[in-house]
Amino acid sequence: MTMRLTRMARWISTLSFFAAFAGGTILHAQAASMTGIWQEPSGAVLRVDHCGSQICIWISMLSPHADAPTDIHNPDASLRGRALCGLEIGTAFTLRDATHATDGTLYDPKTGKTYHGMMTAADGKLDLRGYIGVPLFGRSQTWTRPSGATKACSAAPSR
Repeated sequence: MTMRLTRMARWISTLSFFAAFAGGTILHAQAASMTGIWQEPSGAVLRVDHCGSQICIWISMLSPHADAPTDIHNPDASLRGRALCGLEIGTAFTLRDATHATDGTLYDPKTGKTYHGMMTAADGKLDLRGYIGVPLFGRSQTWTRPSGATKACSAAPSR
């Protein structure tokens, strides 16, 4: 009887270890998720979220250093008057897993240029890479979670 209890205790201990390990992995994946609110280096706040079966990015709060509240650098003159607040700047990213999205496009309202893009979330950061042709020919930027509460601009879509 004692040997049977000892084996059962070992089995429960092993099962508990694996359950704790799996739970930690699930929590880590949720913490590393790319969806949610992010802040880019100049201070703008962006929302990364699902748009259908893909991932998109919208401007939720303009940077205090923004040139203008409208899309003044857009190469299409008819779009230069549109508000940046609420503008979708990341489109059609394919979610590969909770922390990686590829095959999307990134619009840079500071230059009016559009690039191919990919994103990776890790350690409370979101790394974006915009590129022309292949990722080797591009530029990266790291976004972080805002440290405090943020106030979305009035035209920003809410969830």
